[in-house]
Amino acid sequence: MSTAVATSARPGEVLADRLPLSGVRARDIALVVGGAALTGLAAQIAVPVPGSPVPVTGQTFAALLVGTTLGAGRGVASLALYALVGLLGVPWFANGTSGVGVSFGYILGMILAVAAVGALARRGGDRSTLRMAGTMLVGEVIIYAVGVPYLAATADISLSSAVALGLTPFLIGDAIKVVLAMGLLPTAWKLLKN
Repeated sequence: MSTAVATSARPGEVLADRLPLSGVRARDIALVVGGAALTGLAAQIAVPVPGSPVPVTGQTFAALLVGTTLGAGRGVASLALYALVGLLGVPWFANGTSGVGVSFGYILGMILAVAAVGALARRGGDRSTLRMAGTMLVGEVIIYAVGVPYLAATADISLSSAVALGLTPFLIGDAIKVVLAMGLLPTAWKLLKN
């Protein structure tokens, strides 16, 4: 069997499936814990947005990468672990916070988004730049679809105010995250192929 055939992506495969198979359970546990830790570390990269209770962070980018690289099952487990540990008091939500706050809806949205992008990745949504852009956009829409209404409800503001404070200021940053992902994951697949 040629090397190109042996290393080409199989249908339903995500990048994490390419890791060595010895100790599959230990590998999966390490990936889930690592994905949660990566998301927690990325959440500490936080830039305040004037007037908004929600900062720009690396958290959503990390969460969506976790979903696409680990797949839906491990990705959801990873983000659920991240949320649970933060609820239990570990200060690894944005700006070193923990517990339920006005931005917790974005974390709930990330769990749903990871399920979607992980499923799309298993269908090849991370193999080309165009597909990766679509995959990331689906994830971002899900995060905002949960996070913005949650912000409105918990901050006791109108939905239009929540959009102005919790969506609009983040669109440029999200576009940059999509572009980064468009280069990162398809490149990783190409490197594995070679």
